[in-house]
Amino acid sequence: MKPVEVICGDVPIVLGLPHTGTHIPPAIFAQLNDIGQEKADTDWHIDRLYDGVLPNATTVRATFHRYVIDANRDPDGISLYPGQNTTQLVPLTDFDGRDIWQVPPSEHDMAQRCVDYHTTYHAALRAELDRVYQLHGMVILFDCHSIRSYIPYLFQGILPDFNIGTNDGTTCHPMMQHMVEQITMASDYTSVSNGRFKGGWTTRHYGQPNKGRHAIQLELAQSTYLTQENPPWTYDPTKADRLRNHLADILTTLTDIAPKLKGAS
Repeated sequence: MKPVEVICGDVPIVLGLPHTGTHIPPAIFAQLNDIGQEKADTDWHIDRLYDGVLPNATTVRATFHRYVIDANRDPDGISLYPGQNTTQLVPLTDFDGRDIWQVPPSEHDMAQRCVDYHTTYHAALRAELDRVYQLHGMVILFDCHSIRSYIPYLFQGILPDFNIGTNDGTTCHPMMQHMVEQITMASDYTSVSNGRFKGGWTTRHYGQPNKGRHAIQLELAQSTYLTQENPPWTYDPTKADRLRNHLADILTTLTDIAPKLKGAS
């Protein structure tokens, strides 16, 4: 299986999907313990949720699971959230802090996976961002994520439905963040900007608004579109269709304001 799937579009938005993949090569899968083999920390069905929400959008999707290597972590292993519980470039625990390996990966394993998967994903993402930038003179990376709404190891209480991440406003033009906030606040979903999730390495790395490259991460609580947040992680079409209307509003609005962001920082 190819580590990355790319669909090329012609609108100024690129959708990044680094955590929807479920493929784990057999040799790596055999090294996981029973907890790891459940793949509980997947961004379940996010590719289905966003499919067709914005016609002609470019999508870059990792097919490999984040337990192989996390495409949204700094390849140098620097923590996104110093002093807080989080998972590493190659996770050693799940989101509940439980060990996931029978045979933990070696330093050599991690380095090889970085070359085979992490670098490959970001080469594809960078190529599409560059291509779309050439088309429009600017580009918006919209990084698509989801997570269980209740994970005491990672955060207190119940996570809001919409979690907008722009690394405290540094990865996109203020107008862009404001428009997304207006749409989410006008809905009957809960929302927060730059709360527990401020945007991962992808958002922080590619978000350079002074260069016409804007990035925003949206972390969705999985309760907004799954029947329940545990196995078998069933997609709920009724919940999802309601949510997709809001996602379409967000992405269409960003597409509409994109010309105004050209040359702006």
